[in-house]
Amino acid sequence: MKRIGLGRLASGTLVWIYGLLLALPIYFLLTSSLKENMEIFQEPFALPTEWLFSNYAEAWERAVMLKALANSIFVSASAEIITLALVIPASYGLARSRSKLALFLERVFALGFLIPAFATLVPVLLLSIQLGLFQTREFLTLFMVASTLPLSVILLTQFMRTIPAELEESAMVDGLSRLRIMWHIYLPLSLPGVSMIVILNFLAYWNEFLFSLVLVGSNADNRTIQVALPTLIDQTKTEFGPLLAGTVITLIPVYLLYIVLNRRLEGALTAGAIKG
Repeated sequence: MKRIGLGRLASGTLVWIYGLLLALPIYFLLTSSLKENMEIFQEPFALPTEWLFSNYAEAWERAVMLKALANSIFVSASAEIITLALVIPASYGLARSRSKLALFLERVFALGFLIPAFATLVPVLLLSIQLGLFQTREFLTLFMVASTLPLSVILLTQFMRTIPAELEESAMVDGLSRLRIMWHIYLPLSLPGVSMIVILNFLAYWNEFLFSLVLVGSNADNRTIQVALPTLIDQTKTEFGPLLAGTVITLIPVYLLYIVLNRRLEGALTAGAIKG
């Protein structure tokens, strides 16, 4: 009993320490976004003596964040929809097929991990120019889909393979088509895996900077929020309060999506445990 008590105490202490380490940068970001430069450097972890909410208004106006947020939401949402539309049927087909062709296709998707993203920068840029889609949100969206498709297919395929094949056989006996089996059986049971893919892909889409800067960076009408944020940096004197305020604004959609999908993920796992 004493060992169990000491173990719980030690694990609980480590959890609290880990939580504090995670919360400290967020606290610094939130408090510093409401300060002026001198106070940020002199008292980095103290509460603001004067709460400068004007930093948020300045960041919003100078970086034209409304348009940048709209562009990021358009690119991220469009890429998510297209990716899921391709990944779900592809993963279902690979998970249930035992042919050599399916194994070959799965290995082809795995080859996507061997190509560094940075190595594709120049070819992707030249391709966008030749297609007449340079500095457009549409091409950036298609690139986002292509960059996350291999990992998404591999992850969801492995998840769908954990679903018992007997469910599919029973459904086929009842006369369900492959499409209806995928939609009404495999997709609901794969919601935890789909939620995981959506979260991972959204983080990749939302935080992508290099390709967004190269492909649409000089076009102020189409640039994303991650490209718009560095416009708050001045070459002579940077006001870090507005810069950190802009950073806080960029984090809000990520946390909101995580909260929503995390609850759905927990609900799907609980439902699966009850049914099992």
